[in-house]
Amino acid sequence: MTAPTRSSYDVVVIGGGAAGLSGAVALGRARRSVLVIDDGTPRNAPADGVHTLLGHEGVSPLALLAAGREEAARYGAEIVPAHVATAGRTPDGFHVVLADGTAVAARRLLVASGLTDELPGVPGLADRWGREVLHCPYCHGWEVRDQPIGVLGTGPLSVHQALMWRQWTDDLTLFRHAMPELTDEQAEQLDARGITVVHERVTGLTVADDRLTGVALADGAVVPCAALAVTPLFTARAAFLDGLGITPVEREREGQVVGTVVPVDETGATPVPGVWAAGNVTTPSQQVVGAADAGVRAGAAVNADLTAEETAAAVAARRAAREWDERYAQTERVWSGEPNTELVRHVADLTPGSALDLGCGEGGDAVWLAARGWRVTAADISRVALGRAARHAADAGVADRIDWQRHDLATSFPGGGYDLVSAQFLHSWVDMPRERILRAAAAAVAPGGVLLIEGHAGFPHWEEGEDHPDVHFPTPPEVIASLRLPEGEWEVLLSEEHERTQLGPDGTPGTRTDSTVMLRRLPR
Repeated sequence: MTAPTRSSYDVVVIGGGAAGLSGAVALGRARRSVLVIDDGTPRNAPADGVHTLLGHEGVSPLALLAAGREEAARYGAEIVPAHVATAGRTPDGFHVVLADGTAVAARRLLVASGLTDELPGVPGLADRWGREVLHCPYCHGWEVRDQPIGVLGTGPLSVHQALMWRQWTDDLTLFRHAMPELTDEQAEQLDARGITVVHERVTGLTVADDRLTGVALADGAVVPCAALAVTPLFTARAAFLDGLGITPVEREREGQVVGTVVPVDETGATPVPGVWAAGNVTTPSQQVVGAADAGVRAGAAVNADLTAEETAAAVAARRAAREWDERYAQTERVWSGEPNTELVRHVADLTPGSALDLGCGEGGDAVWLAARGWRVTAADISRVALGRAARHAADAGVADRIDWQRHDLATSFPGGGYDLVSAQFLHSWVDMPRERILRAAAAAVAPGGVLLIEGHAGFPHWEEGEDHPDVHFPTPPEVIASLRLPEGEWEVLLSEEHERTQLGPDGTPGTRTDSTVMLRRLPR
């Protein structure tokens, strides 16, 4: 199996038919990172050709999908042949788990998994499905026109189906089979259109030279037929959505349940925010052209939703940067200028290499690392802090060993891999997706490198959390769990809580509990 090349995407599209690939093309053209997961079982594969698709009349279904995959790939979409086992929500979006255990993350999901045709229990139907056993006159009627055609009765809709198929042939038979008794009106309609009604139950099909020749009845008679129209039960392929709380609902027509669908609004949005659906999984009667249109519309809606989220994040980032700049500008120095104690304790014996200092502030940690021989990339949201840190580095004679970068880590992240990634007290009074940032930090650790996370495990002694009932400081095991590290790729070097002395605003000494997590990425 071709594996995904990334661990996270803007959008994961589940299903690579007309709806899924059209959505992927729309999203790729919108410069989104897209993964299409397709299990390679298109519903229309048995059909000789796709019809009523302008400009592509009669094209092979498999040829059309191959061209669609090429077009989606042209705009950067990845297509992976795989089966989706489960999908679930995460704090940052969604995770999708494949049958082989591979997991990928997505900010949004587009479900285009199609449906399963559950045929009536008549021997031989499945063998001829998509060949002479048909369901849609617009898809297949022209190809069997003027031949003897039968309609297998399964419910009230079969009368409507027979009246429709009569448009393509004068020789039409309705096999009542599992239907209720006809009403007087139905009988009159069928008789007026010259449709023969057979009341005996159907027991099978007759085939010669690999072609359907007739329909066998319970009394032993055989009615000649070149094609047989049936009404399958259209069942949405959506079991993998159970973990998201999305349950298909029954769809009825004229009092007959015709299948199940994933409920959506006019844009394709499901009841679960962040999940869209398109194609036959939402509308069983949709032909290829309609499924493609639904996929494009859903893709556009997904892109609009992502754009709104990114705009809100950009506004929040601007406000956060302004607030941090204002805080640093209030005084000549906010922090001590000395390195964090736990950084010194746990890094002093490491062999210097490349280091990433997240939330570097006024540069105390970065300068200490550089003085010990590390090549440091130091990132912070505040221009004021970065300017002050650069002056500190110049005064210490290590300016040439530090690359100062401005990042709002919620929206951008330093590139590259590092032998040490340090996140010291990455907390903020401004909303910040700390878990997502720390997962990015773990991803930035090179094989053999170390991730060091230091954080508060509780409020200082003068607060005790009474003013912040909704704030939760994660324990070291919770920090490690939130990183979602691949099994077998990391070892835990340290996971502990410890107390330290801290002076209160009035100078009163007290203790504060902090936590330390130190992990090593195993060499390849």
